[in-house]
Amino acid sequence: MNPPESERNLEDWSDENTPGVSPNAEDRIVCHVDMDCFYASCERLREPSLRGEPVVVGMGYESGEPHGAVATASYEARAYGVESAQPISTALDRLPRVTTAEDDPDLDRADAGHYRPVDLDYYREVAGQIKEILHDCADRVREVSIDEAYLDVTERTAWTVVDGRPLAAGYARHVKERIAREVGVPASVGVAPTMSAAKVASDHDKPDGLVVVEPGAVREFFAPLPVEAVHGVGPVTARELGELGVETAGDLAAADPGVLRERFGERGQTLYDRARGDDDREVTPTGRPKSLSRESAFTEATDDADRQRETVAGLAADVAERAEGEDALYRTIGIKAVTPPYDVNTRERSLPGPVADPDLVREVALDLLQEFAGTAVRKLGVRVSNLQFDAASQARLDGWETEGEESATESRERDGQSSLTDFEG
Repeated sequence: MNPPESERNLEDWSDENTPGVSPNAEDRIVCHVDMDCFYASCERLREPSLRGEPVVVGMGYESGEPHGAVATASYEARAYGVESAQPISTALDRLPRVTTAEDDPDLDRADAGHYRPVDLDYYREVAGQIKEILHDCADRVREVSIDEAYLDVTERTAWTVVDGRPLAAGYARHVKERIAREVGVPASVGVAPTMSAAKVASDHDKPDGLVVVEPGAVREFFAPLPVEAVHGVGPVTARELGELGVETAGDLAAADPGVLRERFGERGQTLYDRARGDDDREVTPTGRPKSLSRESAFTEATDDADRQRETVAGLAADVAERAEGEDALYRTIGIKAVTPPYDVNTRERSLPGPVADPDLVREVALDLLQEFAGTAVRKLGVRVSNLQFDAASQARLDGWETEGEESATESRERDGQSSLTDFEG
């Protein structure tokens, strides 16, 4: 049986009513992870002696030559006026090479820098390690570039304040520390209920920063910032806004939206909304999804076993159909049960290999549901994950035993740990 038409088709356990797991902007938790001077950080990872030293990475640059353009300048190099896209010759005028300083007794080595050519293969290798961490820390990741990504961590943490700070701050610190510990490069992270605010927050306290903007505080956070801080406002737009008397994000939020639309079209409305903290964009992966899920909320919490089983069976059929439509195999089948007041419980079972079997999805989901027998639930969900998009490699299920298997999530919960991990930084 298919779920009612009023139910929404959402991925990754999104929830419209439950605090901390809602797609609504006020409840969503978005992290923007931006690697600080990434190319320079990679060079320091390769040559630890460069740490704390001015480092310039050049495009079209060869060691010892004055040609090319600056791809990245470390913060130490920026203090000398070296900037991205600047000609290497200009950078050298402001920050001589260390080798030149060593050859010229009149130059102070303390005022010289280290120049390196771009090594994209190496940077991609390092970025790959970072991306593995990001995908492990979030259900949805939007990779913007080699050194920048948005994470939707709504399912991993919450805005709940404990000991004076939101749990989301601790989770973001956990992400930062994993990158630093496991890869060895610094990252700045912004946390907010919207993508645009998270982006601005990550830029707010560089390098190695962590800035959290809680729900309801986005407009206040934006207000004193220069209008260029609003995501989407470049130098040309900032100049045109200045002609309208708009110098800060607060000015933009207080401007007449009609005037902005007349001057900038629909983009004017978008910038106005972002300055006011309104941004309903969701973090959408740029590649294949990590999981497929479907949920159904009850008008009132119910402990009716038949109703719960009927709902899960319908959700399982729908998820399996979606997987078939994506030509996806799956290795993990799970359910989510939200119990009063808003406690989120997840259970999952791993399979011996990737499969595409609607009957198995239903069977496993209903089996996992038995753990909540007699419990009133507000919402139920079914998910398949650990996806593989290669139907030709499908394994046969004949003889597979699924009864009695215990997933990592179930093991954690048996040991008294939450399946939705809260980190305190």
